[in-house]
Amino acid sequence: MGKHHAAQFKAQVVGVALREEKTLAQLASEYGVHPPQISTWKTTALAELPQVFERRDRTADHLVAYEQQVEELYAEIGRLTPQVAWLQNNLDSCSRAERLALVERTHPEMPLTVQSALLGLSRSSLYERPLPPAPEEVALKHRIDAIDTADPFYRSRRVTATLRRDGQEVNRKAVQRHMREMGIAGSVPGPHTSRPHPAHPVYPYLLRHVTAAHPNHVWGIAITYIRLQAGWLYLVAVLDWYARYVVAWELDQTLEVGFVLETVDRALEVGCPVIWNSDLEQ
Repeated sequence: MGKHHAAQFKAQVVGVALREEKTLAQLASEYGVHPPQISTWKTTALAELPQVFERRDRTADHLVAYEQQVEELYAEIGRLTPQVAWLQNNLDSCSRAERLALVERTHPEMPLTVQSALLGLSRSSLYERPLPPAPEEVALKHRIDAIDTADPFYRSRRVTATLRRDGQEVNRKAVQRHMREMGIAGSVPGPHTSRPHPAHPVYPYLLRHVTAAHPNHVWGIAITYIRLQAGWLYLVAVLDWYARYVVAWELDQTLEVGFVLETVDRALEVGCPVIWNSDLEQ
């Protein structure tokens, strides 16, 4: 088997041979290679030199094309930036429902992440809505609402006992969960109601000894549960306490934060209150 020489070694030998300062015999003796081998390397190198320059020319052409493409892309970004800004400014006047209607879930080049950013929507709100509640859950919540209406001082323990007397097999934890979702709580104070949780900041109550004196002086925001025949809805409303005027409101089937933020944004387009009040639970 012949001796294998590295490409760098061959290039070195051919470079010296091309200078023609030494004979092939001298080069063979100096580098330990047979003269015919040096002659073959030299012939191969001379035959491939044009291809080397062609590759360099192609590389230069590719570099020029790449730089031109980069310039075109920057120009396209410059054109699209004001267009996107114009689109977002106009979308601010659209309701959340109108923006949701613009979503194309099967668009091949616009994933939901990009569409949600352009439309100013929460990405989680674009995914499939949860299945509608079961009829049994609807009936149970309607009954809890009726019990609270008749006896607003009932808490979860007495509500559970009433449901069991009605023949419904339900545990107290489920009743507590439903009451929390519906915003229902007994009117009787519970234990330690004046003790705040150490991890929850307590803000000063700005309405103490204060009477709403003019529009946009005091606003209130609240979320409530509305019973329907086949389900329920949640209503969030912003109320001007002085004018007794509903500044903004919205309905939704879930308690996701999106519809609350949409209502707040619409209210702030009308005005800006000096004091904005809400319950601690909200």
